[in-house]
Amino acid sequence: MSKSDFKTGIIFSAIGKYSNMIINILINAVLARLLTPEEYGIVTIVQVFLVFFDMLADMGFGPAIIQNQTLDDEDTGSIFKFSVIVSFILGLVFALLGQPANNFYDQTVYVPIFIIMGFEIFFYGLMIIPRALLLKRKDFKSVNVLEVVSNILFGIVAIALALLGFSYYSIIIGRLIKVLTMFAFYFSRTKINYRAKLRKEPILKIWAFARNQFMFNFINYFSRNLDNILIGRFMGSSPLAFYNRSYQLSVYPNTILSGVLTPVIQPIMSDYQDQKHVIKDVYLKVIRLLGDIGIAVSVFCFFAARDIILLLSGSQWEASIPVFQILAISIWVQMIASSTGAFYQSANRTDLLLFSGIQSTIFNVIAICYGVYLGTIESVAMMVVISFTINFVINNYLLMYKVFESTYKEVLVALSKPLVMGLIQFLLFFWLPDITSIIFFNLVYKGIIFVIGLLVGVLVTKQFKELKDLVVN
Repeated sequence: MSKSDFKTGIIFSAIGKYSNMIINILINAVLARLLTPEEYGIVTIVQVFLVFFDMLADMGFGPAIIQNQTLDDEDTGSIFKFSVIVSFILGLVFALLGQPANNFYDQTVYVPIFIIMGFEIFFYGLMIIPRALLLKRKDFKSVNVLEVVSNILFGIVAIALALLGFSYYSIIIGRLIKVLTMFAFYFSRTKINYRAKLRKEPILKIWAFARNQFMFNFINYFSRNLDNILIGRFMGSSPLAFYNRSYQLSVYPNTILSGVLTPVIQPIMSDYQDQKHVIKDVYLKVIRLLGDIGIAVSVFCFFAARDIILLLSGSQWEASIPVFQILAISIWVQMIASSTGAFYQSANRTDLLLFSGIQSTIFNVIAICYGVYLGTIESVAMMVVISFTINFVINNYLLMYKVFESTYKEVLVALSKPLVMGLIQFLLFFWLPDITSIIFFNLVYKGIIFVIGLLVGVLVTKQFKELKDLVVN
């Protein structure tokens, strides 16, 4: 494995992810004070359907192109032409779904919104192949710089329109401008053979991989979005907004660390798809690092939930606090779980990735439905945490026994010291009093304690040299 490629990928991925995280926090902090939870709830409902159609537009072709080493320019040109046809059909269908959405959610606002977002679906589909080609040649710099620039543009447009009174349209139009910008860049940066004939042979080359990837994404969509669909339908857009705000904040730590590693793993590790021991060693190092940070972050977010919500969103979002506390328990599980898909892909085992998606969806659907039946967003959050934990155990079983032909003991050993570090954080925060009523200073104070707890944990578990070697090597 090329250490320079891996480090370069992580560096640019880190720059992109951390910059986007900061930008998103600032944008959402401003928009949360300009828009009401009701308006945010409407946008959240639209995004649920948008994510589904984006997934359909991808078709699993992106990862499949990265993984396949036999495609030539004629092949990629033909696949791109196929994606144009699919994207046009999906965009048109999405534009026509506004009225059914009105009927399902008993609203009157969705027809024009879905028409606007139909264009986003079309252009999103067109950029899938060019983006995959850039990642395949390991051009992480271009991909991450573009995402930062387009995110800044989204923020400028959305905030400006919100100030002008465009309500939820400020976010809708901002997203469309963002996707158009990304499409224009990817289109100009990749030399796709647009004269290539539309043929079925190139699609068949990647179909087995893409099919399993697509089916996993399809199943995982319902696993990850059913809560939003049912909360919006049975509890209303305001409870949905409170729940979704908490959920999105619980994902930020995932973006900070695993979100940096995951995009780099498959493009690099796909070269070692026949050397499972190499992939396993990297996986164990990754979960060790994610566990060290993730478990400690889970504890911090649980105890600092009130300060985080009120500082980033304002007092009108106070109903999100107990939900965020519950979801914080699963932050470390989400961080590790989000990286596993790239290892299935790297080992060329999207069949097991699909199987893991099926079993994960079964547990998530049951948990979410029961949580909605109980009637509160807190109950939904609790059931989601339970489901995530069960799926984490099963997913690691599949990787260790079926992919790497190893045992679960190696996972437990990798997580033993991170669990000790988490316990140290818990003991510190359990006895920690608030020292001021000023939210910002209280959060800074807790942040300092968090860092001290991390340092103490590293010393107690004697990991300083190990973590240094892990990061450096």
